[in-house]
Amino acid sequence: MFSKAAAPVERHTDDKSAALSKTAFRKLLAVLCPNQNQSIYLRDGEVVLYQRSRSLLYQCRFKLADGTWQRQSTGKASVEQAIVRACEIYDEARFRQRLGLAHRTHTTAQICAETCSQLRREIDGKGKKTALNDYLSIIERYFVPYFGNKGLEQITHTDIREFELWRDRQMMRRPKTSTLNNFTSAWSRVVGLAVERGYISERVPVPKLTSRGVKGKTRAAFSAEEVAQLFAFMDAWQLGGRLGVEREIRPLLRDYIEMLLYTGMRHGTEAMGIRWSNIEWHTKDGVKYLRIWVDGKTVIVP
Repeated sequence: MFSKAAAPVERHTDDKSAALSKTAFRKLLAVLCPNQNQSIYLRDGEVVLYQRSRSLLYQCRFKLADGTWQRQSTGKASVEQAIVRACEIYDEARFRQRLGLAHRTHTTAQICAETCSQLRREIDGKGKKTALNDYLSIIERYFVPYFGNKGLEQITHTDIREFELWRDRQMMRRPKTSTLNNFTSAWSRVVGLAVERGYISERVPVPKLTSRGVKGKTRAAFSAEEVAQLFAFMDAWQLGGRLGVEREIRPLLRDYIEMLLYTGMRHGTEAMGIRWSNIEWHTKDGVKYLRIWVDGKTVIVP
């Protein structure tokens, strides 16, 4: 009987202990997480330290010289350390602004990513392969892996020389002048976007890449014997073909090669853009010519 009567008293004691444990836990949370609405004002109110809900790390917002406010995490949970870090962030931002720099450092990889996005939009707008594709490939394959998280304004002439040596080893050859011109153009794109977005100032001297390389050699032209041999082969080749589509395309391909050979126009970028409106007859000094306009070059065929 006594054991049966003692059971309700034990449950009551357990409930009371659980309530006390919850109260103690709430008090502990109150100590660890102070009032989220409280803010600490520093530097005459130009730096405000606060905490967001469900975060132990302190955030800060600070006022720049132009009157705009910026927010950034201090990365600190201790209020004493957060105050020191907030003041450091504020001082660094104001100092960079006096130098004409962005209030926050952007890495070369971040600037390259924005440049690549801009290049892709331009490439999509043109709808065909251009030199922009080469710039995009150079930025992604060479600039980003090498410079990475280094700030653009921190790059020195020594860094550029070491990069060029590394690039030549990656390419396993000494690049020609035309290739180096693509590198310098791609680098100018990256630096130009950084200046345009305010990431660096125009007064910041960013080293340039070398544009002098191995002089390219002009490809030898076809000789008359080679041209005759080519057409003799294609006269019989155009009549062959196992599939029906081959028998239709081969005569067109033969005419296409003949047009490229006699005009000197480039295949693809120039030839594929030709329309009937780009072709007209032209007479000069009693000689009749077929004039063809292409993007980047004008050729006259007698």
